[in-house]
Amino acid sequence: MALCRHIGERKVIEILTGKFDRLPNMPIPFGDDVSAYPLDEERLIILKTDMLVGGTDIPPGMSLWQAARKAVVMNVSDFAAKGVKPLCMLVSLGLPRNLTVKGLEEIGEGLNAGAREYGSYIVGGDTNEASDLVISLSVFGIAKKGTVITRRGAKPGDIVAVTGLFGKTSAGLKMLLEGFEASREIRQSILEAIYMPKARLDEGLSLALTDAVTASIDSSDGLAWSLHEISVSSNVGFLVDNPPLAPEAKMFADEHGLDPLELMLYGGEEYELVLTINPLLWSRAEDAVKGAGGRLIPIGRVTAGNLIMIETQNERRLVAPRGWEHFKGAK
Repeated sequence: MALCRHIGERKVIEILTGKFDRLPNMPIPFGDDVSAYPLDEERLIILKTDMLVGGTDIPPGMSLWQAARKAVVMNVSDFAAKGVKPLCMLVSLGLPRNLTVKGLEEIGEGLNAGAREYGSYIVGGDTNEASDLVISLSVFGIAKKGTVITRRGAKPGDIVAVTGLFGKTSAGLKMLLEGFEASREIRQSILEAIYMPKARLDEGLSLALTDAVTASIDSSDGLAWSLHEISVSSNVGFLVDNPPLAPEAKMFADEHGLDPLELMLYGGEEYELVLTINPLLWSRAEDAVKGAGGRLIPIGRVTAGNLIMIETQNERRLVAPRGWEHFKGAK
């Protein structure tokens, strides 16, 4: 008999959603970053739930305050990718019996800090005893119909863009989980990417007003997997000819003889936005992100077919559909 660890998270989701009756005229199909329900003729209720589990989502050295804040960031990042503001949140906590009162206070403070950082509020929830720490949030927002950015609209010729550079979290996890070292000049920046991730909410909200974005996803499962998700949903391919490699990741790779593109493509938990942009509206999108205090980095273009390629000065290679997957781990 097959076990969940044999099939991975995505197959688990496919099996479960295959057992569900479909909501008539479902506004956002299963498999996107958020879910939706019609509120009235013009508006949708936008819903998201995601959980943080101690054993798989809290790396060594992360405080309970940071872990609770990260649980908020995980959910807000998906709202950012859709261009929707999170209005309020419910939180369900599975708490180990030996958790201290001080630890509980840290969790509460981290949850509140994360919610307020993104202009939202926690309005209720539930607690229960569990064998491992579980922080599960459900987030609520409202959007006008037709304004939510899905994964399905990318077209050949669109510009592929991201809101930040990649590879630092891969390097950080190698430090924390595999015992790699880093030079003093990059160590703090790498660990900051792990312990204090940021959701690109302001950028996502600003981009949603431009009508320039044709598809969008948050990169929490890694750049390569994010590109593959849009590829499958939009039936397109990609050529990445300006790899968004963080200089710290390049230095880390050089220090340890690693492939920097592997760190860039197959990490995860960067919480950047991966977007496709109508080339005629590129300047509008770029100005919107700049006005929100961020940056929009063009990394390539959408192509016909379904191959995802990356091109550097030295080579062109196929980008494999690998990234973080629960039950299997990194793949």
